[in-house]
Amino acid sequence: MIRLLVAALVGMTAVAGAAAQPQPGAGHWPERPIHFIVPFPAGSSSDIVARIVAQKLTARLGQQLVVENRPGASGNLATEFVAHAPPDGYTLGLANTSTLALSPSLMAHPTYDPLKDFAPISMLGASPFVLAAFPGLPVHDVQGLIAKAKAEPGKLTYAEAGPATLANLAGLLFNRLAHVQLTPVSYRGSEQEVFDLIAGRVDTAFLTIPPTLQLIRDGKVRAIGVTGTKRSPAMPDVPTIVESGLPGYESVLWQAIYAPAGTPARIVSRLNAEVNAILREDDVVAALAKVGVEAEPSTQQQLADRIAADIKKWREVIAGAGIKPQ
Repeated sequence: MIRLLVAALVGMTAVAGAAAQPQPGAGHWPERPIHFIVPFPAGSSSDIVARIVAQKLTARLGQQLVVENRPGASGNLATEFVAHAPPDGYTLGLANTSTLALSPSLMAHPTYDPLKDFAPISMLGASPFVLAAFPGLPVHDVQGLIAKAKAEPGKLTYAEAGPATLANLAGLLFNRLAHVQLTPVSYRGSEQEVFDLIAGRVDTAFLTIPPTLQLIRDGKVRAIGVTGTKRSPAMPDVPTIVESGLPGYESVLWQAIYAPAGTPARIVSRLNAEVNAILREDDVVAALAKVGVEAEPSTQQQLADRIAADIKKWREVIAGAGIKPQ
């Protein structure tokens, strides 16, 4: 009887020990290259950000992060691909404000849910705009622009690259919070809108900072405010629009890294830790700054909260402007 009991206990211990052993493929991530899906073309600012992060993650993880550019449908094709990829840690995606915060309000038949179909990993960085004005316009700050816009309703204009682009929505948000009516003027490309701003054919524009810096220094356009929540290191003397008396204003193109929903928590947690460490490296901060991106480490929850808050904010702006889903 005792022999039988001992044998049974030994057998149970063996079974328990076997169960405690790592199963094939468990605990050894990553064992093969990881695909990093970028929803924009090679050479774009988003692609540059992705490749900076991918190079560093490759060294830290010991496996190649293969950047795959899948442009199309304003980034929705790549985002949908990530949403339906196996949640095994071998498919990651680059997201930005447009793909996760704007698309839900702009697609008549959404193919993914930004709050349910993804596992947020970390913010990567944010690119604010500079609100720039024609130097001949007799305003030198945000309050001056608001006062003139209220005195001449609908007369002042701002350049933008088309309805529902972030630059367009930046102007609509400004109108909403300042209770003014700057009239949008659409352009097919930023080159022509900048040319017309310099010439005074359009009064203002929300422009990306790096290519605008020299124009500001040369006096060809006037910087009135920065659209982020803090001043840009590239132009520290230019106040934010919030500082200038418009509480709650923010319009930035943030970029983040994420995975399909259901990706194991241990993988997501490790990626968050590795990405945050990378974003604190001086050479990474400098490389991102060259393309106008301010490195912004975050927790997983901070990214999730940011996505939810921006969906709500931009949905209200889009609905208020009467922009219909396509």
